[in-house]
Amino acid sequence: MAGVELLERPLINIVNLIWSFDRASEQVYLLLVKRASAPYKNRWALPETFMRTKESADQAALRLVKEKIGLELASFHTEQLATFTNPKRTKKERAISLAYMTFLPEMPTLRAGYGASEVRWFRFGYQAEKYCLVSGQKLFWASQAQTEQAYYDQPLASGQAHLAFDHEWIFQVAATRIKNKLDYQPNILLILGNTFTLKEARSVYAPFLMTTLKQIDNSNFKKTHGHLLKDVGMATAGRPGRPPRLYRLKL
Repeated sequence: MAGVELLERPLINIVNLIWSFDRASEQVYLLLVKRASAPYKNRWALPETFMRTKESADQAALRLVKEKIGLELASFHTEQLATFTNPKRTKKERAISLAYMTFLPEMPTLRAGYGASEVRWFRFGYQAEKYCLVSGQKLFWASQAQTEQAYYDQPLASGQAHLAFDHEWIFQVAATRIKNKLDYQPNILLILGNTFTLKEARSVYAPFLMTTLKQIDNSNFKKTHGHLLKDVGMATAGRPGRPPRLYRLKL
């Protein structure tokens, strides 16, 4: 049709938010990579890859985990988050992003893969009622925009203090999605592995709720969220005192 602009074959890339948990520090972590080439060279970003001709988006998300940190995961560790199609999200060639979240039950030694000069675990938390990621002196904030339209109506943030592309918005969407599902489908607990204590579960909930572990009462938590968990018995005694009970997420 005359006067109608047609867009053929936009690029499709996969963004994967890879979450994990460090039992020593009882903290939630998210993986970031430093980009090795343009665009956004030397800027920190969420891991991403382009979808290949002969693979599904789900397969590409799992391949991305293997390429970035060398782990082969079963599909239940990964779920689709959202599709990001706003025309303002890229400056030049149109790109559609399919975002996934991966819940990694271990934190392996990291080695930068293709397209990255560095890869690092960033601690997930909050400051001044805003989600953030911290590693050493590096601090990145989630977007504070209330809606997608509000976010893309402003220029994409530039400079080393910001994540590349629209990843601050994708990070905000992911953290909010996890928070909103804590009461009925807390798949984020998969980062704790096959079994975990109630204290560890509360440690995962706390940053998403922007509160502290001590402020989540153990007894109340068991009453309100126990139906989501399966009691699998007592932990093996490894220190003085009564060992805690172990739980598994009901999938």
